[in-house]
Amino acid sequence: MAQSHSLRPDHNTRTKYCSIGSGLTGRDNEIMRKRVLGSTLLPIDAADGHEWLKLQDLAQVEVTSEADGYPIETVFNFGAGPGWRAASPGIQRIRVIFDQPRSICRMRLQFNESDVARTQEFTVRWSGRPDEPLKEVVRQQWNFSPGGSTAESEDYAIDLKGVSILELTIDPDRGAGEALAKLADWRLA
Repeated sequence: MAQSHSLRPDHNTRTKYCSIGSGLTGRDNEIMRKRVLGSTLLPIDAADGHEWLKLQDLAQVEVTSEADGYPIETVFNFGAGPGWRAASPGIQRIRVIFDQPRSICRMRLQFNESDVARTQEFTVRWSGRPDEPLKEVVRQQWNFSPGGSTAESEDYAIDLKGVSILELTIDPDRGAGEALAKLADWRLA
């Protein structure tokens, strides 16, 4: 026999009502405790509890090209802004050069493409010193389709110590040289 539990929201919980089919009304938090936080963008939303780095304060960035209205710095604003877009088609590089070597334990990338069907490949490499060769961290391919898959979101747990340079190379259409590279968000912790 199933037991019946009566849960009541505490005084800090805002209760909302919703319609449940056939005109019935129910409380959407009758069983779940919840808090409505609003839409404030927080740098501390890494799943492992680490704070996302505010790269504007810690590094400079180099980029092979940049379209008007889509500056590279918007990819480091925790989802605020239009994101970055290349000014010309073909392979593009974004290089983060840290003022002081850093440890990186998490990396999140978000790519959006709603206009063109294409297969993209990106590679992330790193180096501990400017005179060292770059070592590959990850290489990933994704198929974008305007009628289907329009977003690629990758979240990696990594363990890099003493990072001086982190480089993202985007081949937006696997060597065809016709598509523009785009990046919506890049976070590091």
